[in-house]
Amino acid sequence: MENKMNRIALLVDGDNAQPRLLNLVLEEASKYGKVTIRRVYGDWTTPHMNSWKAQLNEMAFNPIQKFSYTAGKNSTDSALIIDAMDILHDNLVDGFCIVSSDSDYTGLAKRIREDGIFVMGIGEKKTPNAFVKSCEIFTHVENLEPKVEQEEKKVIHKKERVTVDTRLINKAFDMSANESNEVYVSTMGLALRKLDPSFDSRTFGFKTLTQLFSKLRDFIVVDNIVNGLNNPLIRRK
Repeated sequence: MENKMNRIALLVDGDNAQPRLLNLVLEEASKYGKVTIRRVYGDWTTPHMNSWKAQLNEMAFNPIQKFSYTAGKNSTDSALIIDAMDILHDNLVDGFCIVSSDSDYTGLAKRIREDGIFVMGIGEKKTPNAFVKSCEIFTHVENLEPKVEQEEKKVIHKKERVTVDTRLINKAFDMSANESNEVYVSTMGLALRKLDPSFDSRTFGFKTLTQLFSKLRDFIVVDNIVNGLNNPLIRRK
């Protein structure tokens, strides 16, 4: 990935995330830098947090205790937000990854971006659009889970089954194309994320953006070998 960050703070809302996916979440955040701060927030005196405990030591996460004093009030949100602002002001990291499907973190994501700091989110597809759009990158947890091989093959080999937002694709291409009407795949990926932080080739059954564009009817992918390395280009037919 381009523009990798040096240090990432991975902050997990334990009331609003799935412990079984913690290793996949860590792998995803690690694509953008070294995850130096790893914290899971919740009321660890309650039974529903027990499922997190086996994961913490294995992946070096710190449990952050926040008692729920009032029924119906989510104190985990405020604890995570306060910690994030302390980390931000102390210049401890170069980027944040907030793991939750809760719109309460929309303001936090916006505030982090105002300081010119990278912020990504990881949550379910049900995550409100306000939080998704406030992040530079937003990854749906559904895209992190391994797909059944047969289902993946069905999508990859049937070109007509690939359905994407053509308006978004064309807009990203137009804003990135050079004088030869070509775009590097890596540049295209950055443009798509700017327009839609949640855009992910895995949503459509492809591991990489190159694989996705090779199956789209209106585009072709061209190998571009420089110094033995392939930096493929996208052309519109």
